[in-house]
Amino acid sequence: MHALIRPTAFALLAALAVLAHADSRDDAMLKLASTSGCLACHRVEPGAAGPDGLAPVGPAWRDVARKYQGVPGAAESLTRTVMGGSNPYASHWKGQVSGLAMPPNAVAIREADASALVQWILQLAPAR
Repeated sequence: MHALIRPTAFALLAALAVLAHADSRDDAMLKLASTSGCLACHRVEPGAAGPDGLAPVGPAWRDVARKYQGVPGAAESLTRTVMGGSNPYASHWKGQVSGLAMPPNAVAIREADASALVQWILQLAPAR
């Protein structure tokens, strides 16, 4: 009986440690997003229209994660978009959000931080 309890207890502790790390990583990324101005246009969860009744300015990050899941080079491409902005004539969120283009954010966030944030966004599991 004791032989079964130890591995199970160890697995439970390991799982709790992973969850605690994930929570602190989530907190750090949300703080970075907030201080960099990302949350003015984006949010983590898809949902209701904004206070003006329009779709949100930018896509929800869970939608971004779903759209780019398994796409080779997605992190690098999205980091370039965060830093340099996007083309309003080639918007791939047209009709889903009220904004047509992402402005360049090189003045608001360092590239290494943008890359870390994009990596975090892409690992977001779809909400169930």
